[in-house]
Amino acid sequence: MAGRARIAIVGDFNAANPTHQLTNTALEHVDLDVTWLATDSPGDWDVRLPAYDGVFIAPASPYRSMDGALAAVRYARERGVPLVGT
Repeated sequence: MAGRARIAIVGDFNAANPTHQLTNTALEHVDLDVTWLATDSPGDWDVRLPAYDGVFIAPASPYRSMDGALAAVRYARERGVPLVGT
């Protein structure tokens, strides 16, 4: 793999959420390219997730769309994409 691994953080980032702040702080210490992806468009994971090498299901729900978060998990599991859930 060339370059840094790209990781999708599936969750609805909220700067006021301490867990989300700490997630970002922790991930600053690893050599990954991370992007938060909102859960409220569950039907387009086939379009959004192929650009990433792995999926991290963000801590500190509730999600705007639990169906969207579960669809991302399903996407990763069915395609053998590395997945970390909390």
